[in-house]
Amino acid sequence: MADIEDTHFDTGDSGASTTYPMQCSALRKNGFVMLKARPCKIVDMSTSKTGKHGHAKVHLVGLDIFSGKKYEDICPSTHNMDVPFVKREDYQLTDISDDGYLCLMSDNGDLREDLKIPEAEIGQQLKNEYDAGKELLCTVLKSCGEECVIAIKTNTALDK
Repeated sequence: MADIEDTHFDTGDSGASTTYPMQCSALRKNGFVMLKARPCKIVDMSTSKTGKHGHAKVHLVGLDIFSGKKYEDICPSTHNMDVPFVKREDYQLTDISDDGYLCLMSDNGDLREDLKIPEAEIGQQLKNEYDAGKELLCTVLKSCGEECVIAIKTNTALDK
């Protein structure tokens, strides 16, 4: 019999990709694309005429969906670009811990306490409205293994 090797796996990754390919000419403004290995929302794009090498070029301008940083890229219109899988989910804010972590509840009642208050002005707005006693819904964006609260709104159905 052959010796059995003791195999150790650090993660239980399903092997699913965080992106999928899409032809550059099929991308649209307000859609998503990977620019400089970051998930970005396309804010501007323009197409140049076909050059001497036979490809029209697409100039893309995007904002990082987590940091807001601006990225640009130029790609032949017939080439593929990676598009990130982006998931939006709303959670009800139930508490903010002393160390800055949010306690969020999903529609089915599951609690999660793994997201910090965002750094930008939205984080200050979230804290101020929570301290004022308002019921808040937080919109969480998830892509490429990152998650962040990108928007908040007052939950008028829960306010009394």
